[in-house]
Amino acid sequence: MRAAFYTLGCKVNQYETQILMQQFSADGFDIVTPEEEADIYVVNSCTVTSTGDKKTRQVLRRLRRQSPAAVLALTGCYSQAFPQEAANQLPEVNIFTGTGNKTKILSHVKAFLQSGQRIIDIPPHSREEGLEQMHASSFIERTRAFVKIEDGCEHFCSYCIIPYARGFVRSKPLEELNTELYDLSLAGFKEVVLVGIDLSSYGKDLGLRLIDAVCAACATPGLERVRLGSLEPDLLSDQDLKTLSSLPSFCPQFHLSMQSGCDATLKRMNRHYTAGQYRQMVDKIRSYFPNCAITTDIMVGFPGETEEEFQQSLAFSQEVSFAKAHIFAYSVREGTQAAKMAEQIPQKVKEQRSHLLSAAMEECRRAFLHQQVGRTENVLFETDVVEGGYMGYTKNYTPVWVSYPQDIRGQSLPVKITGCDSEKCTGALA
Repeated sequence: MRAAFYTLGCKVNQYETQILMQQFSADGFDIVTPEEEADIYVVNSCTVTSTGDKKTRQVLRRLRRQSPAAVLALTGCYSQAFPQEAANQLPEVNIFTGTGNKTKILSHVKAFLQSGQRIIDIPPHSREEGLEQMHASSFIERTRAFVKIEDGCEHFCSYCIIPYARGFVRSKPLEELNTELYDLSLAGFKEVVLVGIDLSSYGKDLGLRLIDAVCAACATPGLERVRLGSLEPDLLSDQDLKTLSSLPSFCPQFHLSMQSGCDATLKRMNRHYTAGQYRQMVDKIRSYFPNCAITTDIMVGFPGETEEEFQQSLAFSQEVSFAKAHIFAYSVREGTQAAKMAEQIPQKVKEQRSHLLSAAMEECRRAFLHQQVGRTENVLFETDVVEGGYMGYTKNYTPVWVSYPQDIRGQSLPVKITGCDSEKCTGALA
């Protein structure tokens, strides 16, 4: 039988889908793309915004039209956060699971094929549930491997539904992590990215800290690079940074989720730091890692955001001078505190602010790329050919394109960076 998988959302979802693909493949299923005819379709959903929910519904209905007799399974954040809505609005779906029991989909598929009875299995989260066991051994057409080490979030930012969709903080024990990392190294991966829903809180349920997982990864034979996913800016200590700077395989790229550079907005968001504290963390990181990349997410148009508050956030973002920033407009997410707030910002204003901030951050991006010119850095080349050459990334995640007559995909090679445009650097093998 043929199984296809469609993933929406974050790197954690991508990792989990990879695990499901491995599981189905090991059971004898042929894995095909979602555009192909399949007997089973599994959609791993995202519910960060209501737009994500809409896209999930659209994908499922398209798959049903494409293959009327196929088994459709929905898993992930949408079904977990809004189980009744999902079940009622999606009569074409045969199987529902949540965010804590995705690996049960295979057994549910087999049960459905026997009985033809719709299955809804979405248990509520509890502090006792633990992290669902998942072990990656490969990634399709990837140079780097993602490793989920944490799930759940307990910050309850006023705009975010994820704590309800993902539950309490749960962490991967070090013994399981070490085994997974070793297997990925044996499979030929040179870089791993540690990811989680609230990665900075790794280990709080096990008496561990994120630095313990990083040290374990950096000690894995064969792994040349260890990178971190998104971090909360208030959860890295001086000692952590000192330790990280002593690890040769640690990649100096820090994605510190900021959301706003205005204290009043941060307070309404229920973020647990000020702009000043955020800047202090950036300065500390740069003191330990002089050529690091600081990247971030910035929201515009949060309820109550005045023009003055937006200008504060804009000026602060320019002052920090991020290597890259993801700009997005606030979107009402039912079920959150922010959805109930007065002074919702008009869409036109949000679009104007997004445009202004994006333009400013593009200038910062160009400045960062220009700073890399003249440096010689090791570049790990990706598995795709780009414009007749090869694209890869430095340890600080600068994209570098090289023209070379031989196939260098999957190799880590020294490159002299000679130029840049607005999106990437160019160079030649040193």
